[in-house]
Amino acid sequence: MGPGNCSELPGVQHSPGAPPALALPPPPPLLLQPLWDRVRAWDALTGSPFFPVAFSITAYLSFCLPFALLDALGPWAPALRRYKIHPGFRPSARQLLPCVARTLYQHAVLVLPLVGHVVLGLLLFDAEVFAWHVLHHRVPWLYRSFHKVHHQNAAAFALATQYMSAWELFSLGFFDLANVTLLGCHPLTVLVFHLVNIWLSVESHSGYDFPWSTHRLVPFGWYGGVVHHDLHHSRPNCNFAPYFTHWDKMMGTLQSAPL
Repeated sequence: MGPGNCSELPGVQHSPGAPPALALPPPPPLLLQPLWDRVRAWDALTGSPFFPVAFSITAYLSFCLPFALLDALGPWAPALRRYKIHPGFRPSARQLLPCVARTLYQHAVLVLPLVGHVVLGLLLFDAEVFAWHVLHHRVPWLYRSFHKVHHQNAAAFALATQYMSAWELFSLGFFDLANVTLLGCHPLTVLVFHLVNIWLSVESHSGYDFPWSTHRLVPFGWYGGVVHHDLHHSRPNCNFAPYFTHWDKMMGTLQSAPL
């Protein structure tokens, strides 16, 4: 059979003086890329400047809702009280409504230019918030002017998570924005980590210590969780880190909840 009778095979390249070589198959797509491509198809929605704010508020209120329902069902479900850190406490409407109103106001006024870029490796965020938190407790003027509002509820509950001053919310958003820029995360990763960050923050203020709570799933006491942060609200000179325990251990401010 002569060269003129050879058929061209797909994926085969011929060059003079060299044997034919098979073309390499394309690399497999990234794990999250198909999902991100589908999200990007909704350009009219995700391209709107209101999408990040709506996403953040929806995630936050969705995570708060189960704990708010648990609080509402408390009088009719005594079995829940065994898991509640303060069994006799149930937030009233006068406490819940200002929290919702402040959250909506803060997002509408301040979070809009930030939330679309919010992401953070939790360890980096933990270090930054620890330093900010210690400073705003150690300097009386900073505490009175900016951080005291968050401590108005000595017994924390889910909707009190973002009951804070505008400066405090702005500071937390700034840390997220700076870290997103530093880490150069994929946009879908930004959304995933933002969801995780909101959930952990709500859980640490929820007032419920379940067998499946995050601090019970992370080994070696590395993660403080709801018990760790609830103790900070009742004893403000300890447990300054929002999530992990290593900074408080190193600085001598770690306290464990009484058994």
